[in-house]
Amino acid sequence: MSDPFNMSMRKFLKQVGVTSQQEIETAMREKGEAGKAYTVKAVITIEELGLTHEVTGQIEGE
Repeated sequence: MSDPFNMSMRKFLKQVGVTSQQEIETAMREKGEAGKAYTVKAVITIEELGLTHEVTGQIEGE
């Protein structure tokens, strides 16, 4: 893939990672319970390409 493609992809994914972490941390501070496991799901879509990618996991409360 081209360099401009890679740069724009990395910029987008960095933005997703940083902003998602901030939002999750805020929610955990306000509503989270220590020791409780939370199911998390991230969905990325590119409608023009017919792409839907879903990732699920667990986050442990502090």
